[in-house]
Amino acid sequence: METAALRANGMTFSARVAGDGPPVLCLHGFPDDLHSFRHQLPVLAAGGFRAYAPALRGYETATQPGPESVHYHPMRVAMDVIEWAKTLGPLHLVGHDWGGIVAYLVAAQRPDLLRSLTTIAVPHFAAMRERSALSLLPAQLRKSWYALFFQLRGLSDFVVERNDYAFIERLWRDWSPGFEWEPEAMEVLKRTFRQPGVKRAALSYYRAMLNPWLDESRRMNELTNHPIEVPTLAITGATDGCLDTRLFDHIPERLFPAGLRVERIEAAGHFVHQENPERVNALLRGFLQANA
Repeated sequence: METAALRANGMTFSARVAGDGPPVLCLHGFPDDLHSFRHQLPVLAAGGFRAYAPALRGYETATQPGPESVHYHPMRVAMDVIEWAKTLGPLHLVGHDWGGIVAYLVAAQRPDLLRSLTTIAVPHFAAMRERSALSLLPAQLRKSWYALFFQLRGLSDFVVERNDYAFIERLWRDWSPGFEWEPEAMEVLKRTFRQPGVKRAALSYYRAMLNPWLDESRRMNELTNHPIEVPTLAITGATDGCLDTRLFDHIPERLFPAGLRVERIEAAGHFVHQENPERVNALLRGFLQANA
């Protein structure tokens, strides 16, 4: 496994890299880091791709522009990804959780920079607005309690960090029921969050996105109904405790003129790409090769 530096908007981001060939950019979510795709990078490399897994904005001390939450709005993270795509050339974009949200925003704005889009665990924003999905909203709002909790600045920061980030393990248990993660992988993840400023930056993603007064939030809302003009694969775990898998049944296909394929993986939750890497890798490799 190689390491590389990706540059965007005056900052330098660390990335794990494997293979040679058409580029694949894999974006991690929360609470996670650039090691999230450790099971995917070698398989993508063996399939003839050059796969990158960067640390998103704020997940390193060198990529923290300031304490204000607006710096970590997903629209600004999407700007980083767009700059990487300009440098790397037309690429396949893969995103999990927050990485998936950012990936949708990139695809909506710059489809010319992409060969394909794959999102994991995150349905398109418009699914929540479909009339057919309204009955799912109460259950989803209950699952999304943490996003509101993170608005309690100070208190939520303390709770997340308490007992050496036991909160991270709680979310992983709730979001991926029954998943027995590798202890060493959790230690590596906690090491990321122990870095100065990372916890604040990670929580700022939620604080910025839920601030309706920001220009970035208004622009993001506009992009909700913008078509995704690249072939798209959406992967969901059937037991996801974070984002209800049934929301994927309500993604409006009219917004995907280049095609949308939804794959639901049984007995897997929110971290499906780590819970069942064999199945996800097979889907991902086949989809990327078909859209090379």
